[in-house]
Amino acid sequence: MIATLVQWWRLRSERERVLLLVMFALVALVLLWLIVIRPLADALDSAKQRHGEAVSALAEARARMGAAAGASGGPTASAPLPVDSHIGRTAAEAGFTGARIVARGPARASVSIDAARPQAVFAWLGRMEQDGLVVESLRARANDDRTLAVELELKARGR
Repeated sequence: MIATLVQWWRLRSERERVLLLVMFALVALVLLWLIVIRPLADALDSAKQRHGEAVSALAEARARMGAAAGASGGPTASAPLPVDSHIGRTAAEAGFTGARIVARGPARASVSIDAARPQAVFAWLGRMEQDGLVVESLRARANDDRTLAVELELKARGR
């Protein structure tokens, strides 16, 4: 079999050999794309989507848990000071690891989040209100990937 292939290869002209090598290289690239790269890219997209859904579900569950705990005891009079550290901790717990928090004094802070699911953002804001923070301003813009870019100002209740 190999001898037949070698004889067939030798019967080809130099130009045909080059064209066949180019064809085999292109076939190998297409097969690599179809067998390896596309399935990996699809798996990565699926994992990102599942992660986003899991973050939303976690935020909703924590909001329900906080609502149940808040219904029995009610919200606190004021948030723990400084509020920027409290906001940073709760934002990380809610899954907003890229949140930028700027302190505007011990009882006030501004928060910017580039991409977050709407359900998770508003569940987190509900928890902030239960913790004694008040939303002074909120600006939300829709992103192309069904998330929101959020900029908000929070302050401690009664301050």
